[in-house]
Amino acid sequence: MRLHSIKLKNFRGYKEETVIGINDLTVFVGKNDIGKSTILEALDIFFNDNKGSVKIDKDDINKTALLEDDKDIYISAIFTDLPASIIIDAVNETTFADEYLLNSEGCLEVIKKYPNAGAAKVFIKANHPTNANCAELLLKKNSDYRRIINQHNIECENQAINAVMRTAIWGHFVDDLQLNEILIDTSKEDAKNIWGKIQTYLPFYSLFQSDRKNSDNDSEVQDPLKEAVKQILAEPEIVSTFEDIAQRVADRLTAVSNSTLEKLREMNPDIANTLNPVIPPANALKWNDVFKSVSITGDENIPINKRGSGVKRLILLNFFRAESERRLRAGDSQSIIYAIEEPETSQHTEHQKLLIKAFVELSQARNTQVLLTTHSSIVVKGIDFDNLRLIFKDADGNKSIEAIIPNQLPYPSLNEINYVAFRDLTEEYHNELYGYIEAEELLDDFKNGKITMEYKKVIRKREIEQRIILTEYIRHQIHHPENTLNVRFTFDQLEDSVNLMRDFILTHRH
Repeated sequence: MRLHSIKLKNFRGYKEETVIGINDLTVFVGKNDIGKSTILEALDIFFNDNKGSVKIDKDDINKTALLEDDKDIYISAIFTDLPASIIIDAVNETTFADEYLLNSEGCLEVIKKYPNAGAAKVFIKANHPTNANCAELLLKKNSDYRRIINQHNIECENQAINAVMRTAIWGHFVDDLQLNEILIDTSKEDAKNIWGKIQTYLPFYSLFQSDRKNSDNDSEVQDPLKEAVKQILAEPEIVSTFEDIAQRVADRLTAVSNSTLEKLREMNPDIANTLNPVIPPANALKWNDVFKSVSITGDENIPINKRGSGVKRLILLNFFRAESERRLRAGDSQSIIYAIEEPETSQHTEHQKLLIKAFVELSQARNTQVLLTTHSSIVVKGIDFDNLRLIFKDADGNKSIEAIIPNQLPYPSLNEINYVAFRDLTEEYHNELYGYIEAEELLDDFKNGKITMEYKKVIRKREIEQRIILTEYIRHQIHHPENTLNVRFTFDQLEDSVNLMRDFILTHRH
C-alpha cells in the first residue's frame, strides 16, 4: 500500500484543507516555521494513533479556527497500490473495491477527525451504496444480512460468511445501488472490527526528528536499532510466531488456572464459580519491551543518545544506507514510510551528498517511501525537481504547498527553489537568470534605462574601459576571474542583480 496524498485541516498553521501530494521520495522545503515539520508530525499522529513520537493536544488546533469556535482537527490519508485481497471479517478474502470502500477516484481515503484535539474518530470516504435496501452493510450483523436475504429472496451460496452475503446483496441490487461518496463511520460497534483489520494493511510509519531530548528514558527514537525492533516485530512471519507463542502460553495458563479452580471448587464451590482466568490476547502483549535495551554504544558503553548530534546523525545516516541495500535485496512486502526531519543536521557537505544518495536509493526499494524536510541547498540539488514541495504563505496568509514551482522562471529550476526557500544566493543562479534573458533575446530590453558602471578589461594587450550595467559587471567577473582590474562585486550587489533579473522575467513571462 502506498501513500498517495494527505490532507490537513485546522491542524496548527493549516486552517483551510490543504492537499499534499506524496511521491516515493518527497522533500519539503521552505523558510523556518513555515510548516514543514508539521506535515511529518501530523502523519505520526495519524499512523501511530497518538502513541508515537508526537502526541496531539489542544495547542495543535489552528488558532484562527479556535476563535471561530471550530475545534475539530482533520488529518486524512489517501492510499493507492492497494493489496489484491484483504480480510476484514473472519478469514474470508475480499477486496476494497468489492466492499465499496474506495473513493470516487478509486483510492482508499481514511479521515481521522480529532474533536477538540481529543481521541480520533475514524471515517472512510467511499463511493458507497446508499439504496436503503443495501446501505450500511458493513455496519450490520450476520443476522441483519440473513434478514435482508430472506426478505428479498436473494440467492446466496453461503449464509455463514459475511463477505459472501454482502456480495450477494449488493449483486441483487446492482442496477440500483445509488452509489454516492459518503463517510463510513468506523467507530460504530459493528465497524470497529473491520477498521481494526484495515489498519493492518496500512504502511508502517517511522519518524526521526532533528531535535530530541537527551535522557535515557526518552520515548522518542534515539537509536536506529530501536526502530529496527519495531519494524522486525511488525513482520508477518514474526507476528505469526508471537501469536503461536502467546497461544501456547495461554493454553498452559488456562490449564493451570482451571486445575487450580477445580481444586478450589472441591473446598469452596461458591467462590470457585465466581472466578475466571483473564489472559490478554497476543496483540495486547508488549513484545517491544523485551528488546527495549537494544542500543549502539561506544567502547565506554556510552549510549547513542548521550553522544554528540553529529555522531548520532552519522550513525542514523548509515542506518538508512544499510536499510536501502537490505530492502532492495529483500524486496520487502511490508510497506514502510520513513520520515526524517532535517537529515543534514550537523553533517559535513560530503556527508550530506552521501545522505541524499542513500535516501534516493531507499525510496527506490519496493514498498518504501521517504519523506524529508530540509534547509540544505545541497540536499535539494541532489534530487529530482518533481520530488520537491515548496511550502509558503499565499496572499491571504494561508499555507500553500506547490509540487512544481517555476516561480519567476518558466522552467523547473533547483537554483530558483533554493533561492526562494533558503535565500541561497549563488553565482550559478545569477548565470541561469542571465542566460534565460539572453536566450529569449530580451537582453537589450533588460539593459534599457539601467545605470551603468565602469568596467576595465584587456583586449590585445591593451587596457580599455567601458560602461556596463551591474548585471553585466557581475557576469563578466564570474566568467573572467583572471581579470583583476576591477573591484570584486559584493554579496549585496549580487542580490540586487538577481532581484532585478527576477522582476524583469516576471513582467515579461507572458
